[in-house]
Amino acid sequence: MLQSLAVLLLVGFGAKRASEWARLPGIVGMVLAGMVLGPYGADVLHGDLLDISADLRAMALLLILLRAGLGLDRDTLNQVGGASLRLGIIPCVVEGFAVMGLAHVIWQLPWLEAGMLGFILAAVSPAVVVPAMLRLRQAGLGWDKQVPTMVLAGASLDDVIAITVFSAFLGASVAGYGVWSGLAMLPVQVFLGILGGIVLGLLLLWAYQQRLFDVRNTEKLVLLVSTTMIYYGLGDQAGWASLLGVMAVGLLLLEYRPDTARQFARKLNRTWVFAEIILFVLVGAAVNVGVAWQAGLWGLVIIFLGLTARTVGVWAATWGTALNRSERMFCAVAYWPKATVQAAVGGIPLAAGIESGERILATAVLAIIVSAPLGSFAIEWSSRRLLTAPRREG
Repeated sequence: MLQSLAVLLLVGFGAKRASEWARLPGIVGMVLAGMVLGPYGADVLHGDLLDISADLRAMALLLILLRAGLGLDRDTLNQVGGASLRLGIIPCVVEGFAVMGLAHVIWQLPWLEAGMLGFILAAVSPAVVVPAMLRLRQAGLGWDKQVPTMVLAGASLDDVIAITVFSAFLGASVAGYGVWSGLAMLPVQVFLGILGGIVLGLLLLWAYQQRLFDVRNTEKLVLLVSTTMIYYGLGDQAGWASLLGVMAVGLLLLEYRPDTARQFARKLNRTWVFAEIILFVLVGAAVNVGVAWQAGLWGLVIIFLGLTARTVGVWAATWGTALNRSERMFCAVAYWPKATVQAAVGGIPLAAGIESGERILATAVLAIIVSAPLGSFAIEWSSRRLLTAPRREG
């Protein structure tokens, strides 16, 4: 397995550089490298590595969310809070129900199964969106109205909404409980997830004040990463919105120990060099191109009409804000990529014995192949044309 990991890192790094040399986002090369190396390509990755790929992807996702939380100060969140909340809810709901209706009409899927597909596709990819927004923040693009921060803060909530509604439809179909009872739990899951993150953050702040952790910030970072991993696992089993809780931990640390939080962020930025390659190559390795073909032309139509509906949802969510048309269009583009959530949950309906599970999986895989590179490229291209550049002195 060690050799497979070395091959993954080397080929993934080379593919990323080649993609950037061709003026494409690095994710394109890494996902393609995963497709070539994975079990549906050359099949050179060790089976043990693939067995733990879901855990490795989850770990990389946690690093993304920690980086995001450590970079969101309270003043900035107050500035974009209402708009981020709307961006996390409205576009996801609009796209999910639009795809649900399209799948029912075009493929005659039962409403519950069409709903599963709708909210699998509705989830944006934080693995693509969050790093892109962090880069734009560092570059100062959209600085005057905090556009990248607005998009970043809404992305995690978007995923919580999508996964929760998907779970409600799946549970209603498999276990027989009502859809509405599942949806009614959404606010509770969000509240518990954030509350748990706050409690964990307060415990970490207390621990950092003890002598044991006064030696090096690296030790404090180890404690932070390991405890958030445990929290994520427990929250996932309990049905909490633990993704939001992980971000809440970072926010709390930045609020009360800003110097330590900034040092953590710098260390995580260095770690991200490895985590990024592992995440996106393994996402690519999970993609079965042969399955994607089964979705056919109508699958593409549903995906693109769903993205169109999402764009309308973003336009509605940003109505009445200080954003101009260019900035609102950038927000829409920024929410196009699909990858991690689709790779993680796309096969669940099939494994649960849902009749249209194979078609749902095929469409989810097709959405990754189409929207991850397209969305990444669109974010890079549009950010330079639609967002305000930082002012230069002199």
